[in-house]
Amino acid sequence: MNWDKVEGKWKQQRGKAMDDWGQLMNDELAAIAGRYEHLVGVLQEKFGIAQEDSKKQVDEYNKIILKLKESNENLLKLQKTSEEKLKKLTKKNVIK
Repeated sequence: MNWDKVEGKWKQQRGKAMDDWGQLMNDELAAIAGRYEHLVGVLQEKFGIAQEDSKKQVDEYNKIILKLKESNENLLKLQKTSEEKLKKLTKKNVIK
């Protein structure tokens, strides 16, 4: 798990965290600033769950974020490929 990346993009990912853990206030999420252990502790306290359960939730959240990022990167590659093919077809006067 690469929490350095999560920590670096925490402001962007706070919205997703707020959706997932609606009881956390925006200022609490800002204070967490993407720090793994801090997030685990806050979830533990706020929801009254065991540390292991809290870690599982945070790890699952991270997996979802990584899958979304990978999916987005794949879509961007597909878009670039499509644009390149369109340019080639346009140059050949196949598409006007």
